[in-house]
Amino acid sequence: MALPAETGVNGRQVFRFTFHFGLFQAAMPVAGWFVGRGLSDHIESWDHWVAFALLVLIGGKAIRDVFRDGGDVDGRARDPTRGLSLIVLSVAMGIDALAAGLSLALLQVTIWYPAAAISVITAGLTVCGMCLGSRVGERLGLLVRVLGGVILIAIGFKILVEHTVM
Repeated sequence: MALPAETGVNGRQVFRFTFHFGLFQAAMPVAGWFVGRGLSDHIESWDHWVAFALLVLIGGKAIRDVFRDGGDVDGRARDPTRGLSLIVLSVAMGIDALAAGLSLALLQVTIWYPAAAISVITAGLTVCGMCLGSRVGERLGLLVRVLGGVILIAIGFKILVEHTVM
């Protein structure tokens, strides 16, 4: 899958997202597993609120940026694959994996194979999503950026509902 050059998404950006999402999706269940071996009851009661808050903040910021200035700063589009945005997105997307690690610890399951599988699948889906997103973004522009923010907020609500209602 090649990225169209005119979309503004390049191989480095795909690599950064793929690497960080894959890394955090592997590290978070491992961290959750280790924590879950001793503190799962305390963390389980509020982990979904952290994921919800992070995703709503990131999604809301993405939407606000589109309406505030078209997403441009000094004529350049903001790059979510750099800096603090990348770390916050990686953590927010990995909170569910942290909870999965907690659950696996309670079930006395070894964490290494699940963490590796989660990481590889996440990395593959990130590449596919970036390639597809760059093509769709080329055609739909700012609408896709707003939709991306709405999707992040929806994921936050989904996590919250799954942990509080079900």
